[in-house]
Amino acid sequence: MHYLAESKKVIIVGISGVGKTTIVSKVVEMLKAKKISVSVSIFGTVMFEEAKKNGVKSRDDLRKLSVPEQRKLQSMAARKIASLSDDAVIVDTHAFIATKEGFYPGLPHNVLEILKPDSFIMITARPEEIYNRRMRDTTRNRDIVSIDSIKKELDVTSAMLSTCSILCGSPIKMVLNSQGKVEEAARGIVSAMGFNDGN
Repeated sequence: MHYLAESKKVIIVGISGVGKTTIVSKVVEMLKAKKISVSVSIFGTVMFEEAKKNGVKSRDDLRKLSVPEQRKLQSMAARKIASLSDDAVIVDTHAFIATKEGFYPGLPHNVLEILKPDSFIMITARPEEIYNRRMRDTTRNRDIVSIDSIKKELDVTSAMLSTCSILCGSPIKMVLNSQGKVEEAARGIVSAMGFNDGN
């Protein structure tokens, strides 16, 4: 059953440790249960696929590239994602990339113009929970951080996403992922995407 004539593009952001991957998986499960075709594009992975062609070896090395290189990769990734035609296209990304020059927007204007998102979702969690999740995650080569720097990351994410919302004229929803409340958070996202038909 198709709900929409054209695909609905939703950008979901969240800093490392908010549980974004887990929640996005649950959202996909819920949408598929409603017979809605859905695809998830992890923006950094799409960028990395492009960067590998230029000799970048690890996804964690992406943020070490110069701003012009990152901008070029972002546009290429955005064009690839914009061509998807599922009922729901979820773009899983970060609102910013920490570079030597400072916080670089993960969703600069050129990317937003290509993607034309219908809405933005920010997954958040208590700074203490984020800190604990990061300390337990041994799968990524992460920088050591403090709870204060996590609070700053959350503030920067919120500011960046608010700007994106203004530029696109698309709504923004904050979803809190409290420990053990993944289902609740995912339901809030499905509803915000406009696919909540009472099921």
